[in-house]
Amino acid sequence: MKNIILLSLTMLLSACGSQNLKPINTVDFVDLDRFMGDWYVIANIPTFIETDAHNAIETYAMNDDGSIATTFTFHDGSPGGELKKYEPTGFIVDEQSNALWDMQFIWPFKAEYRVIYLDENYETTIIGRTKRDYVWLMSRGSSIDESSYASLLAYIEDQGYDISKVQKVPQVWTQQTETGNSQYEENKQ
Repeated sequence: MKNIILLSLTMLLSACGSQNLKPINTVDFVDLDRFMGDWYVIANIPTFIETDAHNAIETYAMNDDGSIATTFTFHDGSPGGELKKYEPTGFIVDEQSNALWDMQFIWPFKAEYRVIYLDENYETTIIGRTKRDYVWLMSRGSSIDESSYASLLAYIEDQGYDISKVQKVPQVWTQQTETGNSQYEENKQ
């Protein structure tokens, strides 16, 4: 709970300093039904809870009231480290595009969440913030090829981010990280 409160306050205070930065454009439209589901975090400028995250996954599901149930899970420190789980709620701010959300970890604090890139197949996305303090590059699979990664990193830089702060999130899946049983490598990066 302490981490959730600190994360909420950090994101809120970060938003206070973003008035002088030009907004980052969102994509024109997000089909929410297609956007729901699992997204592997490939790279990010991490919040303090994510600095040593492995196997990070963000999962979205529509609630009956139109909000978005979000589950963020990762292993802390290593692929077999302690499983961490956070469950913020997303709120659509711009219902014409569905690309601008607020993310709420704890009431009443909400943090800006902008879908700034989404490929036509809904396989890769980039979530950004006007402050350019955090960014998340996510994919439907646990890895992307280096050429695509380089192109998406260049896109992040074009949005005004300091890409020296972007770090790859290790996605090294083993049977142990999935089930707690013996290890085997399913995906190497």
